[in-house]
Amino acid sequence: MMNATANSQPVYLFLQGPHGPFFQSLGRMLRAAGAEVWRVGFNAGDRAFWPDRASFIPYTGSPENWAATFETIVAERRVSDIVLYGDTRPIHAEAVAAARRLGLRVHVFEEGYMRPYWITYERDGSNGNSRLMDMSIADMQEALAQSDLEAPLPPSHWGDMRQHVFYGALYHWFVMFRNGRFRNFRAHRELPVTREFQLYLQRLLLMPFHGIERRFATRRIRNGGFPYHLALLQLEHDSSFQQHSPFSRMTDFLSVVFEGFATGAPQHHHLVIKAHPLENGRVALRREARRLARQHGLEGRVHYVRGGKLAQLLNDARSAVTVNSTAGQQVLWRGIPLKVFGRAVYDKPEFVSTQPLADFFRGAGRPDMRAYKDYRRYLLETSQVPGGYYSSRGRRQLLRLVVDMMLSPEDPYDALKSGTAAPRQQLRVVN
Repeated sequence: MMNATANSQPVYLFLQGPHGPFFQSLGRMLRAAGAEVWRVGFNAGDRAFWPDRASFIPYTGSPENWAATFETIVAERRVSDIVLYGDTRPIHAEAVAAARRLGLRVHVFEEGYMRPYWITYERDGSNGNSRLMDMSIADMQEALAQSDLEAPLPPSHWGDMRQHVFYGALYHWFVMFRNGRFRNFRAHRELPVTREFQLYLQRLLLMPFHGIERRFATRRIRNGGFPYHLALLQLEHDSSFQQHSPFSRMTDFLSVVFEGFATGAPQHHHLVIKAHPLENGRVALRREARRLARQHGLEGRVHYVRGGKLAQLLNDARSAVTVNSTAGQQVLWRGIPLKVFGRAVYDKPEFVSTQPLADFFRGAGRPDMRAYKDYRRYLLETSQVPGGYYSSRGRRQLLRLVVDMMLSPEDPYDALKSGTAAPRQQLRVVN
């Protein structure tokens, strides 16, 4: 590493992180370990969650000048490592490309591949850019020979959703009303920041009412006595959906699903459209589902469920389809047939269907559960770290492991193979 060898201590440059104080806490812990830490902020939301002004570097230039500025910052601060949340938003993608040229370590955080009880920590890339994409189940089984630990089970409760929505609303409030210094900032999503804030606030206020609606919809499905299949939706602006799938709109995915279901599914089977827990109405998905049901003659056989937890609906589902949602892991964990349309880290032929969609709905083959259990255990001993970004207990749980993982010369996958990975303990409740 060019800059790592030039300095006796690592120098971490943080870019954008998850909404809330996680990056601030992580930076403080790295300083306690002897590292030097800097943070580049692109808007007032970034600044609000990084109270140490001495280490805050405001970027007020245009997006076109960011790549050159990044290389200047790296040289002046003698940076050895960059830290970021998600690797596909334009400012991060440019930084990652430059970091690779300069020989820097790239630490990528993401929502957990088996969320919500774990987060993802990898080197160099995540999701469709993850090293997992090129690993076979046999590769994982070989690495697991170095460990005989039992894979931890998730706890019975998770309490981060309200905090997640709250921090999102607060972040966008700062961008709306305190962003005067960052006039050149451009959000990586299409929606204006004012609309983002409005939707986050609306979601926060309506959560109790949506919960009541969701419980009634779930009860009708579970008490209906009909076989049903799940279509697991994602946030349309999510990087996994935009960068690692064949679709640009969630409605395009729905059109494919409805056509396949109408062609292949038995006439007494139903289709359940399950919205993402953070879906806030920016896309009229319920209305589109009704339209497609009429178009394909499926009236009375299609049900829309707004957000919430997936477990109750999965328990009786016959199969599930998704683009590349991490919820696919919950499907596989229960041994339910699954089909995906995008690039996903869990898309392995041993347990994800390769059947055409109509044939899949007509009669899907079951996943190889032995292979999936090995895959799941491999992730839980490598890149999946217990804890969460949004609750204080979740952050404390996360920091106990992830700081040492970042300081290690090996990435999580190599550490397991060499036998130096830290043992993982049973996850405690993090509400």
